[in-house]
Amino acid sequence: MLYRLPLLMLPWYIGTTMKTPRSQKKFVIERVQTGVRMEKRLLKVLKALAEFHDLTLGDLLEGIVLHAFDGKTAFQKPSRKRIKELKRFYGLDLDSRASHRLTEAREPSGPRKARRGPMRRGAAKLASVGTTKAASGRIVRSAAPGRRAKRKRRP
Repeated sequence: MLYRLPLLMLPWYIGTTMKTPRSQKKFVIERVQTGVRMEKRLLKVLKALAEFHDLTLGDLLEGIVLHAFDGKTAFQKPSRKRIKELKRFYGLDLDSRASHRLTEAREPSGPRKARRGPMRRGAAKLASVGTTKAASGRIVRSAAPGRRAKRKRRP
């Protein structure tokens, strides 16, 4: 048996309001790109945590640092539980006691110089074996054993 209810009897929620983040004060900032070296497993945990909270890694790190500057904890109990699970999953056995005592297994060879713009004229010749650059700026072939060095003529 099918009953028909009049449309007036359906519940209707009018006037229910919630404060949205739009009512909170916004801060206009300028972000910069940075290259930060970090322990590999720690970074994996941070990336997974950022993904879990639907944040970028930068936003997560900003939140952690701002809470630390205020002397507050950045995570509530459910997030700390998730961090514990992620640490176990990624094999991260470090805690705050390891802070400032981390050393790398092998030292990096130092920063690499990035090549800017097109290669200088004659630079490819310098890279080949048996060439040197004279003080005058000319490229000169080194003498092979038993042979005399040939000099390039100036145009």
